[in-house]
Amino acid sequence: MGMKTGIHPDYTLANVHCSCGNQFYTRSTKDDLHVELCSECHPFYTGKQKLVDTGGRVERFQRRAAKHRAGK
Repeated sequence: MGMKTGIHPDYTLANVHCSCGNQFYTRSTKDDLHVELCSECHPFYTGKQKLVDTGGRVERFQRRAAKHRAGK
């Protein structure tokens, strides 16, 4: 029982563009992919927080944390 022929999309080389400027190749059914995060800029992999901050959340958190510390 193999894969049916003629029903699967082509699984070809895909060029991936990340919003951090990184670019790499992988395999996908689409030939051009645009991503927000990749292993070069993802804070989980790099330990650095950048780019990912939507709407100043990190800054707001740091301000709140600082206020909290000052209150003690």
